[in-house]
Amino acid sequence: MKRRTFAAGLAAALAQPAMAQSNSYPTKPIRWIVGFPAGGATDAVVRVLAEGMQPGLGQPLVVDNRPGASGNIAVAALMQSRPDGYTIMNAENSTLLFNPHLYAKLPYDKDKDFTYIGAIGHIPLTLVVNPAFPAKTLQEFLAYVRKNPGKVNFASAGSGSLHRIAMELLQRSAGIELTHVAYKGGSPAVQDVIGGQVECMMMDLTIGLQNIRAGQVRPLAVTAPQRIATIPDVPTFAELGVKNILAFTLHGLLGPAGMPPAIVDRLNAELRRAMLDPSVQKRFADAGLQPTPGTPLDFKRLVASESVRWGAVIKAAGIQAD
Repeated sequence: MKRRTFAAGLAAALAQPAMAQSNSYPTKPIRWIVGFPAGGATDAVVRVLAEGMQPGLGQPLVVDNRPGASGNIAVAALMQSRPDGYTIMNAENSTLLFNPHLYAKLPYDKDKDFTYIGAIGHIPLTLVVNPAFPAKTLQEFLAYVRKNPGKVNFASAGSGSLHRIAMELLQRSAGIELTHVAYKGGSPAVQDVIGGQVECMMMDLTIGLQNIRAGQVRPLAVTAPQRIATIPDVPTFAELGVKNILAFTLHGLLGPAGMPPAIVDRLNAELRRAMLDPSVQKRFADAGLQPTPGTPLDFKRLVASESVRWGAVIKAAGIQAD
């Protein structure tokens, strides 16, 4: 009896600091690292969520933009931080899905060096062409490219970007050949498609939805399993007979390895609560983002499965980092 009583008392004593830490957290502002410039698509998503999470946490979430090196600069800043819940990071495809396959050596291991807090959502891509391009449907586009192999150019935000890798997936699935033109960011790529310097691109809706609505680019198909509410007249690739073209910008929340489970649970709960806020949902819908709330384990499993899928595409296409 005495031994059992002592064990129970010891367990309770050990649990008290963790419980106290969770109950008092946070007591100061939380730094939210973003691996992209201020004013961009990712920055916009983070700022909407930071505003939505602040009331529940009772402390401001301060955005710290650390762009460059395909997200590796942001990762380095996160890994240098204490795992106390006061530094978190928005992660996308490059950090979690692409870089492990693009770089021979990475300064981090996506399975060991992060604490997974929760998925935020995903933004499908849309194949768009300049309005002057002689194709008004996906079928016409594919027929034209097949008659002119290698003569149609597509823009991307960089060699290792989702825009480029998703187009490689389309080329292999549809049996077409396009020529890649890499830009330093999604916005200049979109501008050159609008200007007619490049014929087409896989465009994420956060940076291109207004261009579609203004008629500056012509959408042909979306990379989602179902049509998207913001552009309901644009069919999916699957509807048009091109299978397995599923691609999206992934957004999720990470911390440094070793964060206390109680703090992870608190951040996950506030993240999910913010995504239920009608104003946040409207702003996400306007940006084309589809929320995917879930547990930290849900997020980690999603990353594992998507990493395998995109790793196969990157290997088959022989894509390397810039």
